[in-house]
Amino acid sequence: MPFALSKMTLISSAFEPNGRIPAKHTGEGENVSPALAWENPPDGTRSFAVICHDPDAPLVSANGTYGFVHWALYNIPAAIRSLDEGTREHTAGVNDMKKTGYGGPMPPEGHGSHRYYFWIIALNEETRLEPGLSMWELLERIEPNIIGMNRLVGTYSRG
Repeated sequence: MPFALSKMTLISSAFEPNGRIPAKHTGEGENVSPALAWENPPDGTRSFAVICHDPDAPLVSANGTYGFVHWALYNIPAAIRSLDEGTREHTAGVNDMKKTGYGGPMPPEGHGSHRYYFWIIALNEETRLEPGLSMWELLERIEPNIIGMNRLVGTYSRG
């Protein structure tokens, strides 16, 4: 990804920055995405994308990707500044569970606490990307148009 320093902020009413993600938003609970809200997008923002990635998952693929992808959501219009809990709006990509939409945290038992990076990405282009892109495909497609980004990190461990 490009270096896109931004004053944009991302928050959730479900958990504090670096706080524990409630079980409701995990594979052990209702498996619904947390509510998210952002502000201060860069001037020229025409659309947004949201991703959730677990870099602590000890997975490296043959193509050089790493970690575990839990969510890719895109084609979010510039006027939008929040996502409701369990949202089904906008365009969902495929996660590493090979399912479309959000798949909540559920690290292997005994694996300790993992960090989950929820990213908001501002784009200088209105996107009309097809459904079902992986996070890596999405990033490849939007990379030239990223003008700002920031993250909210939550943690989760099983047991």
